[in-house]
Amino acid sequence: QVQLVESGGGLVQPGGSLRLSCSASGIIFSNYLMGWYRHAPGNQRELVATITSGGNTNYAVSVKGRFTISRVNAKNTVYLQMNSLKREDTAVYYCRAQGAVQGTLRYYWGQGTQVTVSS
Repeated sequence: QVQLVESGGGLVQPGGSLRLSCSASGIIFSNYLMGWYRHAPGNQRELVATITSGGNTNYAVSVKGRFTISRVNAKNTVYLQMNSLKREDTAVYYCRAQGAVQGTLRYYWGQGTQVTVSS
């Protein structure tokens, strides 16, 4: 059974930092593209950042230069370091694993972790 478990969310003041973690089980982690997405009330779920097994990264324009995605394949974990947080970063943040299983593309999601940026 595949499980993605996020942690590290919480309440932070504008300008502050948080580090999210996503621990994966039930998959061959190194075979998967990992990503962070977020969903704010009234908005669609949007891509935040992705990272390939080899460490190539991609970021949404809105977070580039403030957020950093990383992964440790030996720990089956992907991270999202969020600095200089803004109120508009408030959302539920989800971890996603994307990979091919027997020729079929599969997507797995975590349950989400709430990030609230407020003074």
